Amino acid sequence: MAVLEIYNDKNKFEFEEGEFIFKILQENGIKIEVPCGGVGTCGKCKVRVVGGETTPLSPEELEHLSKDEIDGGIRLSCLTKALGNVTIELLNLDENHKILTDGYMPNLKINPPITKKIINLSECELNKNNYEEIVNSELNVDKIQDIESLKALQKSFKTGNLTSIFLNDELIGIEHGINKKIYGIAVDIGTTTVVASLIDMVNGVEIASETMINPQKEYGSDVLSRIDFANKNENGLELLNNAIIGGINKLIFDLSTQNNISVENIYEVSIAANTTMMHFLLNIDAESIGKSPYLSVFLSGKNIPSKDVGINISPFGRIYCLPGVSGYIGADIVAGVIVSELLKAEKNVLFIDIGTNGEIIFSKKGILSSCSCAAGPALEGMNISHGMRAANGAIEGIKFTENGVELKVIGNKDPVGICGSGILDSISEIVRTGLVGKTGRLINANGKNNEYTNLIIEKNSKKFVQISKSPEIVVSQKDIRQVQLAKAAIVSGFLALLDENNLTMEEIDEVIIAGQFGKHLTVESLVGSGIIPEKLGKKVRYIGNSSKTGALMCLLSKESRNEMESVSKDIKYFELSTKENYEKLFVDSLNF
Repeated sequence: MAVLEIYNDKNKFEFEEGEFIFKILQENGIKIEVPCGGVGTCGKCKVRVVGGETTPLSPEELEHLSKDEIDGGIRLSCLTKALGNVTIELLNLDENHKILTDGYMPNLKINPPITKKIINLSECELNKNNYEEIVNSELNVDKIQDIESLKALQKSFKTGNLTSIFLNDELIGIEHGINKKIYGIAVDIGTTTVVASLIDMVNGVEIASETMINPQKEYGSDVLSRIDFANKNENGLELLNNAIIGGINKLIFDLSTQNNISVENIYEVSIAANTTMMHFLLNIDAESIGKSPYLSVFLSGKNIPSKDVGINISPFGRIYCLPGVSGYIGADIVAGVIVSELLKAEKNVLFIDIGTNGEIIFSKKGILSSCSCAAGPALEGMNISHGMRAANGAIEGIKFTENGVELKVIGNKDPVGICGSGILDSISEIVRTGLVGKTGRLINANGKNNEYTNLIIEKNSKKFVQISKSPEIVVSQKDIRQVQLAKAAIVSGFLALLDENNLTMEEIDEVIIAGQFGKHLTVESLVGSGIIPEKLGKKVRYIGNSSKTGALMCLLSKESRNEMESVSKDIKYFELSTKENYEKLFVDSLNF
């Protein structure tokens, strides 16, 4: 056995010689970002090899790493095997990410599915031959099904009071004594981030929110790479399930301890997520979602005992999973439809959740149709030369001026990379200043009468737009193409939906931008990059994290929950690949 030592935290791990460094780290619980799932295509899993013998640089590493990085011992951990004792340095960035937790919520009548009824046992008629029958008669139920409730009966007849817990009309638990507290957790499981809010279900109050990066990220940055990871690894599905369950339990623990609330007083967790994330949550294989005809195992809403899922709340707790529409229009989007009240709209509304999947809903005066377009991770800072997540040091805003480039950096730190909003800002500015032509190709700096051409630099016969000189941060021609592909996916998606509804762009009355990522994008950058056509710019409205808001509404309102179930069946899903001439529509949408 050989030993891998981590220089900057002194951890040491034994491993079989010839193992990939990434796998050694992963098996020992060391988190390292691998958006591609460890297949060597993203170039993000960098470590510094301080000492020891490793395999030679691969062609993929030569493509992803700069000369300075190679000279400094930087390697891609998923492509580098440790051939003996090796010492490495982790290069993880501060994960103080900006995650949106709030959002618009329509008027809501507080009528939660979880309720309690207190019984004073001294007032009960003791005309039965056992405690259970006495309580059944008082509660108008047939029988008590679980052992914990039966144990509570004995204590209750000693103390004189009991608290019964109902989910709608179903008795789900009995507690001894008087306990009027009812708390719930609303969760949005995004591919990139997880948001959880603690809710007082008696008073309808949101007490606090906690966020984290989705712990499944180490197995892939998007749903397809995670599905692939689950398929190619014997315990892949179990690892993905354990990661998200562990993450949710941590958020619940943090929320309860920070607000002096017992987890035993949390009776329901309401969860909105895309269809793949929902499958992984319940430890269900999502392989069929990843290949044609993209069928999921289930789409309907689920109400499951929390102990069956592994989420740590009350022993009588339930997990409510919101319903979805298709393999790529999930419960998170259904939540957005309810929050934005699209079914009640008396106008034509375009709803876009901008992200890796680019889900789109079109409401033609309340008639709903949907599609999902593969926008890719570029808009979230992935697959970009100096792309990163929205952490401290990430450039989130860019403006080209006559005096140079003005940067807005998260945390007011020195810049280390560009996050999604910064990428979109930079492309918008590159287009505005004429540094690219209509097709997206960078102009030839020599001989062009353009005051911004000094921002274009050349290296190894390749052109870049220099965003920062020290440290050097650039936008490459490839980066521009990545954003063009994302833009074309979204634009062609909503144009296809318009065509299906026999409407023109001029007939759109409102554009709703949803999602934790979309809220950070300005109308100027959306229009400037071409994701939103200029004629729609003044019609844009942001609603924030509608996925979490929808989960919250399901905790507090039976009517909202019923509406979710109904609406999910009313949304028509349109598969873009089946549309005639869709490829031409996509290609036409590439141009700026």
